Amino acid sequence: MSTQAIIQAIKAYDTIIIHRHVRPDPDAYGSQAGLKEMIRKSFPEKNVYIVGESEPSLEFLAQMDEIRDDTYKNALVIVCDTANAARISDQRFDLGNQLIKIDHHPNVDAFGDALWVDTSASSTCEMIYNLYLAGKNDGLTLSDEAARLIYAGIVGDTGRFLFPNTTKKTFQYASELVTYNFDRPALYDGLYRIKENIARLRGYILQHYQLAESGLSSVKLSKELLDEYGVSSTETGQLVGVLGDIEGIKAWALFIEEDELIRVRLRSKGPSINEIAAKYNGGGHPMASGATVYTWDETANLIKDLEEVCAEYNT
Repeated sequence: MSTQAIIQAIKAYDTIIIHRHVRPDPDAYGSQAGLKEMIRKSFPEKNVYIVGESEPSLEFLAQMDEIRDDTYKNALVIVCDTANAARISDQRFDLGNQLIKIDHHPNVDAFGDALWVDTSASSTCEMIYNLYLAGKNDGLTLSDEAARLIYAGIVGDTGRFLFPNTTKKTFQYASELVTYNFDRPALYDGLYRIKENIARLRGYILQHYQLAESGLSSVKLSKELLDEYGVSSTETGQLVGVLGDIEGIKAWALFIEEDELIRVRLRSKGPSINEIAAKYNGGGHPMASGATVYTWDETANLIKDLEEVCAEYNT
């Protein structure tokens, strides 16, 4: 689907409801809420909502809306930053009149009536800003708040512009976004400030990670350990990058035990990991993915598969 077709769809509907993925990150929040703010600024007469479960660490970015089922009647629904339908937060996404997918992940699940997928984009927020540029002459306006949210998502998904998904276009868009009136130091503080208990768990990870000869590192965080440190499963997302600067690590996995499953956060500095994530009830980018297993014994199989791709990878 072209950006112009999306713009025309936005202009055609009085009610627009925007979703994103479960367990959201800054790009999910930023693209969802940034798109909402852009539409509201451009077309004040429209009813625009963002829905999904709230993430306390990201509530400084935006607050989710609570809407009734009948709000979806004759509405346009847009899903941002979500590769497959099963991971959409708030499964009412299919109650609307038209469904559009906007995403930068590999298109493993082509859900919706129309989709715009760009795997070359650093983030879905980068795509939302691209949408704004494409529609400037067709009524789209970017507010300071929309710029703040979009910038936050780009920063989050590029690791403060350190990840290889950062391109010339990413820097160009960022340079334009920072000309808007928002508090960048406060934004960075919100994105990267951590509580003392999370800092202490970071220390535990650095003391207890395992590094295999293949270059794979892994850390297992049991429910009892998380309770000991007072850290929720969701908050472990703030720790996923802690092993990224250690020499010799090609890829790493954090195994986080929840009540009925074990959440797996995967990152890589080279080996492609998203196909393995897909094998274990997940997916994502070649360098950043997530998966789910249900027993500690099953984690051994996942580690074995990861070790194979790390061993085969030549730095």
